[in-house]
Parts: sequence; structure tokens; C-alpha cells
Amino acid sequence: MHFGLSEEQTMLQDMLRRCLEERLDLETLKRTAGQPCDPELWRALVELGVTGALIPEDYGGSGLGMLEAEVIAEAMGRSVAPVPYLGTAVLAPLAWQLAGTPEQRERHLGPIASGEHRYGVGLTEVAGAPRQFGKVTLEGDRAWGRCYFVLDASDASHFLLTANGDTLVVIERGAEGVSIELLNDVDRTRSFAVLGLERTPFETVGEPGRAAQAIDALLAAGRLMLAADTFGAAEVMLFRARDYSMERFQFDRPIGSFQGVKHLLANMVTDLEPCRSLIWYAAHVFDAEPAERVLHACHAKSLASEIGKFIARSSIEIHGGMGFTEELGLHLWYKRIEANRQLLGGPETVRHAAAVDQGWVQPLTATAT
Repeated sequence: MHFGLSEEQTMLQDMLRRCLEERLDLETLKRTAGQPCDPELWRALVELGVTGALIPEDYGGSGLGMLEAEVIAEAMGRSVAPVPYLGTAVLAPLAWQLAGTPEQRERHLGPIASGEHRYGVGLTEVAGAPRQFGKVTLEGDRAWGRCYFVLDASDASHFLLTANGDTLVVIERGAEGVSIELLNDVDRTRSFAVLGLERTPFETVGEPGRAAQAIDALLAAGRLMLAADTFGAAEVMLFRARDYSMERFQFDRPIGSFQGVKHLLANMVTDLEPCRSLIWYAAHVFDAEPAERVLHACHAKSLASEIGKFIARSSIEIHGGMGFTEELGLHLWYKRIEANRQLLGGPETVRHAAAVDQGWVQPLTATAT
């Protein structure tokens, strides 16, 4: 029995990596950091089917599964791609499919697959204890409140938010009462914002108060994709550390020949490699065993976050003083890994969520701070 990617999945992986490598060299990444997504890059990804990967063929997508979405997320992390992949290509399609009505799917999935609609996503309210007033309240057909750390906000035409913990709503960017405060976050390859709402019209995804299971699935999918993104970024930092250790000479020999560096590189490899199978299995379980998706997504994100941080730190240490300079660009991968670590819950939060899912502990009580 073969435990690995299929021929089709490997082909998808190779095509996507090649596409991103051709368009995102280091100088381009430095120049475009903090800028909106490049339209030509977005168009290329749409043509490759990235935005329609999880959308059924009846709505213009490819009808692929979560493992294929994980392969794409891993490639995004390898290239620290500045594109709104998670919100638009993963969470929004899942939201409409899991909680939306047939009429809503018909109306919304097609524009996502074609790349016309891009989604910012705010799940902070259900991913951890919200800040004071950091929640969305619905009254009739209007929404009030604030949502913190909305991902992919600068490129979004729509925003997918949670309300009251059991309802999903979508708000158009130009709707009445919408204010967007972009945040100056450490990770400049993606955009984050505080979204303010005041008497803002919205569309409920499905029926109000009936989206709790869909929200759990979205959290699991988001955590899984962040784990895959972290793995891809960490793998690049490992390879760059290995290559540098063979190029940098000290005492007339490459530093990679020194025992201390060899042992550190060996530890990086042996710590990172188990993450691959854990993330792949979590992606398989998401589709094959829905009852286990929350647990395994939590495991994957927790481990990838911890190991990713170790890999990033060790890679910079092997590079020495050069690792701290902007010239090598390691900071782009390092900050991506650090941002992924905290998004949708840090390691401690997701481990607690895994324990809650198994009935070992009670959910944390959200308190305003």
C-alpha cells in the first residue's frame, strides 16, 4: 500500500510550486510586502484552479478534497505567497456548502471559483476569548460590532464573520456602516484588519442560529490550512539552512561539517518530517471521518506551530548574523510562521480545544478584557 500523494496530487503540487517560484522571487516578495495581491498572480492561480479546488464541478470548480487544498496551502507557505488563499479558496466555499441554502450556493460559489469574489474571514470570536466589544451582534436585518484580526481584509470584496457563536454572516465591502482599519502586523505577506459594523446589512449563511457545526468545521479547516502553510515555510527555512551550511566556510571547511551544526540540522529534519504525515492525515480525516476532523486539525496545528518556531529560529541561528539581515529575506518566512502560530488559536488554545472535543475538559469561558 502506498502512503503518499497520488500522481494527480503530485502533479498539482509541482505545477503550483513552479507557478509561484516563477512569479515570486525574493526581490518581488520584498517589494510587494504589505501591498494588495498582484492581479496577474491572482489570475494565474485562478487559471490553475486554486480558487475552485473545493467547489463542486456543478458550480464551476474542480470538486477536489481537503488533501488537495492542503497541498496548495503547503505551496503557499513555501513561497510565502501574498494571496488571499485561506479565506477565498477554503473557508468561504466550505461555509456556503456546509451551511448555505441551494440558492445561496448557486449564487455565491461560481464567483468564488472564477476569482471574482474574494473573502476576508473573521473567526476570532469563536477561536478564542474575544476582546471587549470584539463581537458581532445581529438585530433584525442589521449588524453592529467589531471583529478583530480579519484575515485577507485588504483584497476582500466580501467578509465572512461569525455572530452570536452560532451564525455565519456575509457582508459586502461597500455596504453601509462598514469601516476597515488595516493593521500593521508583523507578517507583511498577508493583510489583517479590524472590521467595524454600524447598522450594516448582511446576508445570513443558511438559517440564523443553525451554523454551529459549520463553524466548528471552518475552524478545523482553517487550523489545518495554517498548519500546512507553516510546514511549507518551515521546510524552506530548513533547506536554506542546509544549503548555507555547505556554502559558508570557517577554518577552511564548510560550517555544515561541524558537529554542532550537523546535529542541529539533523534535529530539524527529524522534528519536521513527522508533521507532514500528521497534516496529511488530518486532511484525509476532514473528508473521510468528519467526526474526527476537529481533533486531528488541532493536533496538526499544535505540532506544526511548535516545530515551525524551532525550525525558524534554528535556521536563522545557522545563518549567523546574515540571518538577521533583510538581504537574505529569512524574516519573511519567520514572520509567516509566527503569525500562523497565533492565528485561530496558539498551541495551548488548540490543545485545549482537542481536549474539549474528546470530553476531557470544559470549554474555556470567554471573558472580555
